[in-house]
Amino acid sequence: MERLRAPLGDYVQLILRHGLLADTKTALPVALLAHTVSLVTCDSRTAITNALFICKGAAFRPAFLRSAMERGAFAYVSETEYPEVPLPCLRVTDVRTAMGLLADFYYEHPSQKLTVTGITGTKGKTTTAYYLKAILDAYQTARRRAPSAILSSIITDDGVNRRPAKLTTPEPLDLQRHLWNAVSAGADYLTMEVSSQALKYGRVIGVALDCAVFLNIGEDHISPLEHSDLEDYFTSKLRIFRQAAAACVNLDTAQCARVLEAARQSGHVVTFSARQPSADIYASAARKENGRILFHVRTPDTAGELSLPTAGLFNVENALAAIAVCHVYGIPFSAVAAGLRGAVVPGRMEQYESDDGKISVIVDYAHNGMSLEAVLKSLRREYPDRELTVVFGCTGGKGLDRREGMGNAAGALADRIILTEDDPGPEDVAAICAEIGEYITPHGKTYTVIPDRNKAALAAVEGCRKPAVILLAGKGCEQEQKRQGGAVPCVPDGLLAQQVLERYHTQRIKG
Repeated sequence: MERLRAPLGDYVQLILRHGLLADTKTALPVALLAHTVSLVTCDSRTAITNALFICKGAAFRPAFLRSAMERGAFAYVSETEYPEVPLPCLRVTDVRTAMGLLADFYYEHPSQKLTVTGITGTKGKTTTAYYLKAILDAYQTARRRAPSAILSSIITDDGVNRRPAKLTTPEPLDLQRHLWNAVSAGADYLTMEVSSQALKYGRVIGVALDCAVFLNIGEDHISPLEHSDLEDYFTSKLRIFRQAAAACVNLDTAQCARVLEAARQSGHVVTFSARQPSADIYASAARKENGRILFHVRTPDTAGELSLPTAGLFNVENALAAIAVCHVYGIPFSAVAAGLRGAVVPGRMEQYESDDGKISVIVDYAHNGMSLEAVLKSLRREYPDRELTVVFGCTGGKGLDRREGMGNAAGALADRIILTEDDPGPEDVAAICAEIGEYITPHGKTYTVIPDRNKAALAAVEGCRKPAVILLAGKGCEQEQKRQGGAVPCVPDGLLAQQVLERYHTQRIKG
């Protein structure tokens, strides 16, 4: 699908209408304004002839602009003028806002041609996104339409490109390109996770959300590199409602009244809950039977029994969020039931069993205190008579608050605790584990540090003293470990669980 090429003057008018042009009294040459823009980019390596280049980022250097010019860029957008580079400058007061608007304009407002759902929350974004995609795809298949697109922390699948995600929510130019690709591929729906960082730094500016979902709020991403405190994190997430036509809100979240107040900006609010019957979408009688989660749901239109293939009773909450969105969109209950029944979420509550049935290994991406607590509580309910072991670590250099939250969750709920690496980055694994340990010991628990994640998983299985359930938390289906020297390949936790259980089986046969 070909895009229309607009002259620079149209881009200037756009930023002028939004009050972003810093030099409103400086007239640009008519010939320059008539110049057709072939590409809008902020990456000098992708610049081509007649490209409009955007200078952004704390690490930006004039050398990047010069490189873009050498590749054919004819003008640039920046908060700062660089007189040493002989190109016309469109100086703006806020380059992040300008970039979002320019990206949306360059890709011809693709979100307006899709039904776009944005999902935010401290935990459950990915699972909710995959549940919703499964439902939408069931609905689309029945209508002989193209499958929906998804932008998640696991995968980016826009109907044209499918690859592992680099960011939970892409930067504006990448994001709008994915939206454009989804339109080009014939998709009607696109589901995307919206991170607090994306909302804080304007990555989703220009994206029209048909529905915004707010799952929950808890401490996460609190560090000098992310959010200064919980208030900054929370207010960033609440921004999602500013660009939404409808909102779905979990009545069971902390700070619910404040979330609902912000959600009213959208004009149409649908609530969901697994605890409060007053919710528009309400779940009851949740239970585990034959390896599946069953629950009863009541909506303003219908009621019935639904099932999930994903372990974890807490996933009923994520399913309710997807059901609430489907209520907004008028998706039939039959598609909801079929989609949820077959939904698969990579790296989330994957379950592996030993051949003798004595050991269950659960793989889940739980990587903050709130999510780890939810998983451990659920496993306690689902496996009341089993020893509960947890294997996890914390990232280095960011999300520093996770060490306290995850340490407290493990100390309060697990029988055995093994600390290991989980993207230690610039920090030493042992030092990270020692800090986590400071929050475990007050609960009267001990812990073991095994920096090598593969060995930690093996030790968890070999050290079981009775029928056990083991949680491998934090990495899910990720295939890289971020260390001081950069990212290195690693065995995804699902495969790792299978490997250690196979070794357990072999050793048991040998006697």
